[in-house]
Amino acid sequence: MNYPEITKPDIDKIPVRPNLDPNFPLGGEFDWASIEKEMDINHQEGLNLTHLAIDRHAASSRRDKVALYWEGKNGDRESYTFGDLSKLTSRFANALLGLGVKKGDRVFTFLERVPEIYIAIFGSLKMGAIVGPLFADFGPDPVRDRLQDSGAKVLLTSPSLRERIAPLLPELPDLKHLIIVDRAGGYPAQAGDSIYGEIMDAASPDFPGITTGAEDYSIMHYTSGTTGKPKGAVHVHHAAIQHFATGKWVLDFHEDDVYWCTADPGWVTGTSYGMFSPWTNGITQVVYEGGFRASTWYSLIERYKVTVWYTAPTAIRMLMKAGEKVVGQHDISSLRHICSVGEPLNPEAVIWGLKVFQQPIHDNWWQTETGAQLIANYAFMAVRPGSMGRPTPGITAAILDENYAELPPGKEGQLAIKPGWPSMFRTYWNNPELYQSRFQNGWYITGDNAYTDDDGYFWFVGRADDVINTAGHLVGPFEVESALMEHPAVAEAGVIGKPDPIAMEVVKAFVALKDGYEPTPELRRELMQFARRKLASATAPRDIEFIDSLPKTRSGKIMRRLLKAKELGLPLGDTSTLEEF
Repeated sequence: MNYPEITKPDIDKIPVRPNLDPNFPLGGEFDWASIEKEMDINHQEGLNLTHLAIDRHAASSRRDKVALYWEGKNGDRESYTFGDLSKLTSRFANALLGLGVKKGDRVFTFLERVPEIYIAIFGSLKMGAIVGPLFADFGPDPVRDRLQDSGAKVLLTSPSLRERIAPLLPELPDLKHLIIVDRAGGYPAQAGDSIYGEIMDAASPDFPGITTGAEDYSIMHYTSGTTGKPKGAVHVHHAAIQHFATGKWVLDFHEDDVYWCTADPGWVTGTSYGMFSPWTNGITQVVYEGGFRASTWYSLIERYKVTVWYTAPTAIRMLMKAGEKVVGQHDISSLRHICSVGEPLNPEAVIWGLKVFQQPIHDNWWQTETGAQLIANYAFMAVRPGSMGRPTPGITAAILDENYAELPPGKEGQLAIKPGWPSMFRTYWNNPELYQSRFQNGWYITGDNAYTDDDGYFWFVGRADDVINTAGHLVGPFEVESALMEHPAVAEAGVIGKPDPIAMEVVKAFVALKDGYEPTPELRRELMQFARRKLASATAPRDIEFIDSLPKTRSGKIMRRLLKAKELGLPLGDTSTLEEF
């Protein structure tokens, strides 16, 4: 098998986990009861994620330990202990009860990366609501689709984001309450609005306790597919034990760590590993509201003495582009362990990390549906640049052929996981048929293609479908195509992922115009702006190419693979079943 290898002198620099069990199981059967015992879980008393992540620490010696260092984009700084968060989440839970919210109701967040979003998510989980985090850069259409599908009863948002979605509110009959986080002050409340500060002040800081069980729904993240609107992948409170365990195994958490996960709370990484994993482990973490800037990021690591850093390949490639000089202007010697997720981490980035940070960057693999890390490069394991690593305890992973039979090392096929791990999603909201379709012959079919080498390392090849991975965000082409089709000039639209050196892929659209419209540069710009308003900057097309007609089967299905072949200059393959192209 040909793969890039770090040399022996470099391997010697890779940190080794202290007190590592020499019999640490890489994949396979695992006794999850041992993790529950370590977390002091008693199922007869119920199981609640907020209790495991916050309240049990607030009732221990960690009560006054800082759980959250927050820094705003304008330089504001705040800190919250586990004791603080326990009271604040209780207030929010009681505030929801005061609004008539019941266990199982959906509470969604559409908010910038401010402390209130963390308080609201854990407060909602505390009282048994199902949480749905939304990315603050979403345009109105993705917000409407997710709120409609989920039947969300409550939305937490800010004045500016409320204004963005105001026109769609009449289309959301299930949405009964808008809770407005008015950090700047002076917001004139509108009919149906509740002001976060006011309802928090009126609520009690005491909450009765655990209200949920292991299999009660906790959080739902919407994930894109090749057809139809995004689907809500639903997880349960019991997933917390895998968040806790993988924090130790993969992120190598120690009691005195200061951790920084750069993911937004609107994405699954931002909840599973920006909230649940660090706080179930009682770890102090840093949250930064602002966007990417290399010097600012290094300053944050220096200021808070970050020891464990979890980021994305796109961010790493942007740091590489910024150069090594800016690194030398900061003391980042506190860093002990660096991990990456969201898309494959290219080998050059691993080598660069070893040179610049004096340690490799450890890639790992998981999905919205898996809920937690399932394949990883461990701190104690020699890194093979470009590999996803090896399975975590309790995970049986394999490569399958088209008949769902296991393939030997070196053969590319479908990456599949044996069902039953704690953080596995339990359904797609209101779509049980689609959920069942993801399980074949006793395996969960991930939709990713990969292969293994002779030593059990997994290597990502690509998506098995047309879903686009842009900067770690999965974009369903159908959603983008649907938005473009709402423009009066567009007759047809087909969307693909176009290779990009920083984001891995960017969205490119091929558009056929209606009669009477000319393919001008002005119209191209208008369509791109139209899509950005309806979707989000990360989701909207970066490039639009006008085309006379789109390649379709005789039944009318757009063949995106032919659009991609055209873009990349590849052979078109068999086109006998298509209309003329």
